[in-house]
Amino acid sequence: MTMPDWSDPNPPAAFPILRPAAPPPADATGDATGLGDIDRSGGRVSVDEKRMINCRADVNQLLPLKYKWAWEKYLSACNNHWMPTEVSMQADISLWKSRDGLTEDERRAIKRNLGFFTASESLVANNIVLAIYRHLTNPECRQYLLRQAFEEAVHTHTFQYIVESLGLDEGELFNMYREVPSITDKAAWALKYTQTLDDPTFETGTPQADQKFLRDLVAFYVVFEGMWFYTGFAQILSLGRRNKMVGIAEQYQYILRDESIHLNFGIDVINQIRHENPHLWTAQFQDEVRGMLKEAAALEAAYGRDTMPRGFLGLNAALCEQYMHFITNRRCAQLGLAFVFGEAENPFPWMSETMDLKKEKNFFETRVIEYQNGGTLAWD
Repeated sequence: MTMPDWSDPNPPAAFPILRPAAPPPADATGDATGLGDIDRSGGRVSVDEKRMINCRADVNQLLPLKYKWAWEKYLSACNNHWMPTEVSMQADISLWKSRDGLTEDERRAIKRNLGFFTASESLVANNIVLAIYRHLTNPECRQYLLRQAFEEAVHTHTFQYIVESLGLDEGELFNMYREVPSITDKAAWALKYTQTLDDPTFETGTPQADQKFLRDLVAFYVVFEGMWFYTGFAQILSLGRRNKMVGIAEQYQYILRDESIHLNFGIDVINQIRHENPHLWTAQFQDEVRGMLKEAAALEAAYGRDTMPRGFLGLNAALCEQYMHFITNRRCAQLGLAFVFGEAENPFPWMSETMDLKKEKNFFETRVIEYQNGGTLAWD
């Protein structure tokens, strides 16, 4: 799989945009949940009847595919399968327990990093399962979402595995999103864009509701997964490049590989919805989205200053803020928006290389290849 070139400030369109489909006919069958009564007299579903949102074609009918990019991302995600327990933590445990192995600044960054991610992956999973899946009325996109939900569970498992392996205070780490202001501020910002979770009666179908859902997608795919995770990735992978906490760094590489597909899927979904519903992508809405990205970048800069008050070799809060400006502009380009910040160079060009594991090693080289899962099952 070819990974995105994050050093290119003017990336190509995320995918070839499909032309807007005609609205589904009034007698189209099916419902948004896929759990309604079967219309025995309904005609067969055609490709043209499929849409991203507000589609009345049968959401249980996967074929014929309309959005092949969604299916391809599902297949790519399956090919990336991994589990955290396949990565050895012995070197990390020894380094963490040694008195002089890590500086206090490095330890602070690692703990803050884990504190943010431990709850964030669950927060993203909740949004996928409780909101996004419900309102995306396309079966191939839902197929990918099912895979993504599993990957979020694997990521949550990863942080539990790291915390347990290092013998860290679980209460401290898992409560940081409530108790550490720089982390709480980010979580609170994200949660205000999940109002649909608190309202079981929310439905798309009006311009106002559809924009609200689209705003939700931007908050979680573009900001939460596409911006806020990247400071943490840079911190841990920077340590890994110096041969520190190599087990955690390897797991973060695998997570970053997953997140790259999550991000690109989310951007493709947003772009496809806006092309099928151009009336939603008003100048006012675009300004609102750009404002969201600018606000999110400021929150991430504050998080960087908190996690690295003095920085450590090769990394500091100022560089992370510059990196966030670069990432924010990239997200604007991928959404067809004007840049939020002036031209910003990527201070971490090595991140694009780190994301492509094949450049350094075979993805499966350090993993357990003899699966014992079947042998652990008790067959009665």
